[in-house]
Amino acid sequence: MIAGMPTPDLTVGDVVAFLQEFAPVELAESWDNVGLIVGDDARSAARVLTCLTLTEDVAAEAVSSGVGLVVSHHPLLFKAVKRITTETSEGRTLLALLKAGIAVYSPHTSFDSAREGINHLLTVKLGLSRIQPLRPAEDESELGGGRIGWLPAQITLAEFLVLVQDTLDVRSISYVGDPETKVQRVAVACGSAAEFLADAERHEADVLLTGEARFHACLEARTRGIPMVLAGHYATERPGVEALAAIIARQFPGLAASASTVERDPLNWSVR
Repeated sequence: MIAGMPTPDLTVGDVVAFLQEFAPVELAESWDNVGLIVGDDARSAARVLTCLTLTEDVAAEAVSSGVGLVVSHHPLLFKAVKRITTETSEGRTLLALLKAGIAVYSPHTSFDSAREGINHLLTVKLGLSRIQPLRPAEDESELGGGRIGWLPAQITLAEFLVLVQDTLDVRSISYVGDPETKVQRVAVACGSAAEFLADAERHEADVLLTGEARFHACLEARTRGIPMVLAGHYATERPGVEALAAIIARQFPGLAASASTVERDPLNWSVR
């Protein structure tokens, strides 16, 4: 159930306008599909649901809750499609949303790079200070890709792993580097973002925290001598989605807004 009282006069366009101010589309990567993906901006948006990825179960939750707008971090229509049918999960999801008149907005990489975006929220959650973008935007120093900040004191990489696990509530974590390495200056890039290794090196970061990385990116991190921590794609981005629901609710008093309660990390861990 979505908390709060509905606001009947609020439209999809009202919420979209705020989201585009909060996370400007100009911050999005060129390959991304950011913006209003599905829906009529004149329709009511009295109830809003946020999620990391719009799956069939999240769509069913939106329909049953009477949601007018879903804010899905990952774009539902990312690659070009030639048909929308019930033969695919994406097709079934879209058809269910369209039938219910539910709009979908995706902030994706614009939210990653926003002033109070996912990467900034991650650094704050980890207790970092002196925070700045890893890749500053040309027009404003507080905007841009990734973040870098300082821990209150120098700790070992092994201790940092524990901090990340406790902060993000993850059972298993992968990493590159010597556990006894000292770290204090931490680079953060949510999701799948090993491409920020060079930026981390340029900023003289002691470690790069991201969600996931390919094997050869891990080899590159080892070669560069930069410890890299892989906490999980879901774990590094889902907290931002939850925070975004609260941000939207604060912006529109009385708006019923919350994060999906059925969304789960698709990965499980086997403990020996």
